Amino acid sequence: MPASHLQCKECKTEYPLEALYVCEQCFGPLEVAYDHSRIGEDVAALRRRIQGGPQNIWRYADFLPTTAYGRGAPGGPLVPSASGGSTRLGLPAGCTPLIRADRLAERLGLGEVWVKNDAANPTHSFKDRVVSVAVTRARELGFQTIACASTGNLANSVAAHGAALGLDSYVFIPADLEEQKVLATGVYGTKLVGVEGNYDDVNRLCAEREWAFVNINLRPYYAEGSKTLAFEIAEQLGWELPNRCVVPIASGSLFTKIARGFEEFRELGLVEGELPCMNGAQADGCSPVASAFADGHDVCLPVKPDTIAKSLAIGNPADGPYALDLARRTGGSVDSVSDDEVRAGIKLLAETTGVFTETAGGVTTATLAKLAERGDIDPDERVVLVITGEGLKTLDAVRGTFETHTIEPTVEAFESGVPQTLSV
Repeated sequence: MPASHLQCKECKTEYPLEALYVCEQCFGPLEVAYDHSRIGEDVAALRRRIQGGPQNIWRYADFLPTTAYGRGAPGGPLVPSASGGSTRLGLPAGCTPLIRADRLAERLGLGEVWVKNDAANPTHSFKDRVVSVAVTRARELGFQTIACASTGNLANSVAAHGAALGLDSYVFIPADLEEQKVLATGVYGTKLVGVEGNYDDVNRLCAEREWAFVNINLRPYYAEGSKTLAFEIAEQLGWELPNRCVVPIASGSLFTKIARGFEEFRELGLVEGELPCMNGAQADGCSPVASAFADGHDVCLPVKPDTIAKSLAIGNPADGPYALDLARRTGGSVDSVSDDEVRAGIKLLAETTGVFTETAGGVTTATLAKLAERGDIDPDERVVLVITGEGLKTLDAVRGTFETHTIEPTVEAFESGVPQTLSV
């Protein structure tokens, strides 16, 4: 595989491709390094091979840290099975719609807006991308139990992947998580553990175990799955880059890895042009990165989350400093919005695009609206709005935002009791 080793993001110390996530020299985070010279194809041939690949993230297998995959195989990579043979990876993620949102653009006074709707993944969030990569690597490393610390969407994905592959799974969540996300996790038969505390408390507890925690000891591999969002956006735009991306920030990994995906395609000549302006989005009730950006700081001060956007409620974001650097060097920003603006963002996206998003998408849409109102976006820019999860996961956020008209079953009652919209 093109992945050659793990490398510390700070001191550049190299490590083997094992279940490691922190540097022993400086305690910096580890990430996957690649040797793309092994690909050995010109741009046109590489584009053709990608386009001829499976309709999921494994069409980009050359850019992901797995060793056992079959090129062009519709079910994804081949991995060892419990019986001693091999099996295709279940729940193929990715190849989600990129929707041109002209009505949203018009409402906001913008020229060209696209919505990358990652709610169309198997468990209805982008987490299926990162979990698919992490679980594949876990099985290659010989793990039989997968686990995670989660604010909800990751819990759904890990439980579902465990069920699809016949692996034991443990999911640790804050005890006050939204009911819809709890139900959509427990149904897969996982061992579900509610922890009295917030996500950061859950994460500290999980760091003491030695299973395949997809977002802890497998984090370097897990994070690579987010690059596939960038790969798809570039391919779906005809091998072109957008001018700007608006992306939610929780830990900061998704935000930075989308940019890294664009950079990798640029380095290989698959796309040309400048890296997009990267705009991060947070909720006011958990905005350590946005606060640091506004204050001109290079590090994020931890906060105690208090927001309806629970999937973004990470008070001590691991990749916060890298998100700050990315926003600044691309001419972007990191903004935060109130819970009321989050609800309005959900409604705005639904009414103008037909896409119903969870609260994280409300944060992102409200941030796009703020950027537009502030005049940060030029009229001729091509903007991509990244929607990471399905609205059915956070139904409480839209309660009371619309009216149901109850009438008697007669035409007269309908005409007198329901507002009419005339059309020709």
